[in-house]
Amino acid sequence: MKRDGHIHSPFCPHGTEDTFEQYIEKAIESGFTQITFTEHAPLPTNFKDPTPDKDSGMNPKHLKPYIEKLTELKEVYSKDISIHIGLEIDYIVGYETETRAFLDIVGPLLDDAILSVHFLKWNDEYCCIDFSKDVFLEFASKVGSVEEVYNLYYETIKKSIDANLGRYKPRRIGHPTLVHKFQLAHGEKIQDEQQIKDILTYMKEKGYELDVNSAGISKEFCKEPYPSFEMIQFAQSIDLSMVFGSDAHSVKDLHQHYDKIYSK
Repeated sequence: MKRDGHIHSPFCPHGTEDTFEQYIEKAIESGFTQITFTEHAPLPTNFKDPTPDKDSGMNPKHLKPYIEKLTELKEVYSKDISIHIGLEIDYIVGYETETRAFLDIVGPLLDDAILSVHFLKWNDEYCCIDFSKDVFLEFASKVGSVEEVYNLYYETIKKSIDANLGRYKPRRIGHPTLVHKFQLAHGEKIQDEQQIKDILTYMKEKGYELDVNSAGISKEFCKEPYPSFEMIQFAQSIDLSMVFGSDAHSVKDLHQHYDKIYSK
């Protein structure tokens, strides 16, 4: 069974306008039997998106048509491929109550979901750490060092695992080494292997799945998946449940590097 469990859509405010049908037909042509669309969920209405265009999450008014369109397409393509309706939910420190309330409403309508950390909190300020290398480096200077950003990221991932987000909390943790996205830009070798192993082991203990996210291989300043090939092998060694995700924001990136992930 070939599965891609992390795919964006024309409803992504910072992605392309490639249609659902284009994604689905490429998946079928590529021999995939199961896909999940995991569009960025709307952010809490009382959270101020720190990105310049305020486009990190789906417009709330688009949530209903997103679900309705996928419900229709599930039926249209049911003989060819299994399509799951999902969302990528942001875990944001301090907004657990709002996130739980959202999941209580939308959770029953979903087949699948991912819980991801994109925003880090420091001294009451939030930063989208994967937005750009300049934003990352500026944040590192505020926090004190690149290593401290890494530490804060892994602490936040652990908080996301421990957070009480209700019965519909996603059971898959998205790209848990996203903090590596600009590792070739800052040029520092951060010794975080044990921290990553600890996170993966904790996910196993708590019954979570790992989003084996291939997108980082294509990123100019990363050049490795999230997590790295070495850490994917570690996850396999502890029998951590894993789901491949291309994190495609366009049809051309759909299933990107699948063969590299599974040739290791």
